[in-house]
Amino acid sequence: MKALPFPLLLPCPSCLRDPWLSSALLRATALELVVLAGHALLYPTGITGERRTPPCPAVDPAPAPSGTTTRPARKAGTAGAAGTSKAARKARKAGAAGAAGAAGAAGAAGAVRNTGGAANAGNTGNAANPDRPPVVLLHGFIDNRSVFVLLRRSLSRHGWRHLESLNYSPLTCDIRTSAELLGLHIEEICARTGHHEVDIVGHSLGGLIARYYVQRLGGDRRVRTLVTLGTPHAGTAVAPLASAHPIVRQMRSGSAPIEELRLPAPGCRTRFVSFWSELDQVIVPAEAACIDHPDLDVTNVRVSGIGHLALLVHPAVAAGIRQALDAHEPARGGPGTASVA
Repeated sequence: MKALPFPLLLPCPSCLRDPWLSSALLRATALELVVLAGHALLYPTGITGERRTPPCPAVDPAPAPSGTTTRPARKAGTAGAAGTSKAARKARKAGAAGAAGAAGAAGAAGAVRNTGGAANAGNTGNAANPDRPPVVLLHGFIDNRSVFVLLRRSLSRHGWRHLESLNYSPLTCDIRTSAELLGLHIEEICARTGHHEVDIVGHSLGGLIARYYVQRLGGDRRVRTLVTLGTPHAGTAVAPLASAHPIVRQMRSGSAPIEELRLPAPGCRTRFVSFWSELDQVIVPAEAACIDHPDLDVTNVRVSGIGHLALLVHPAVAAGIRQALDAHEPARGGPGTASVA
């Protein structure tokens, strides 16, 4: 097991007393309701899938072939002179704008250099890195891509350019079938972007589908890092009424997919980072969101003070996700612990 350092997160208390837990649970529940209300407003915007329109290259208009005009020579010459004059004016304006832009860029570069190490460290993630693989965002049960709106914005602002949010049908009834479809999507993404690998961030059921793809369907050859948020890796004792849905039954401890994930996985190349919270009321017990497998490269990160939905929107968790995606060789140690309370 490995641990990721989180300089922005406070250390979690070693023990939780009942009064602290009660007040923390009330705060976490209030935050969950706020997040749920905001997500309910955004939900319609994510029902349809992303439109991926390839950029159209700019094409300069071809010059008119000589001898094809039927206008008199004098008018054609006048029009040509006028066009040349307009082009000259545009060129002069473009030159002035370019000079101003260059001066502004030089000034900005000087300002960055003059700010010292602290500013440079803070801006390290803002520069686009073409070597970063695409990041695939996979939502949870009865949800859609709109749940990642804040996390997607955070990744984009810190230099991630290839972000893909995938929707799977709420009528999906089998984790294994969903994992196969995920594999097809990832192959398409790799072919379209030219990358050989992707990173995945999965929330709740989305993380379970992604892990099944990686561990049981050979997806480790395509997935460099899998980050899960509140995912029931060991199953969850969900409400009995919710178990009417087949895929919810598969998320229970002892189900066939959960047991398959316990099987040996020698040589799995994917790094796993699992964020879990002791106040997550959807994952019961909360520790079931940890990955415990002897063959996997795993970092479990405990987040204190927030619930299941807030894992998606809290800025400190977003910072932890960015660090996990950029950490090619995380520090060795015990299980990761962190607090956002």
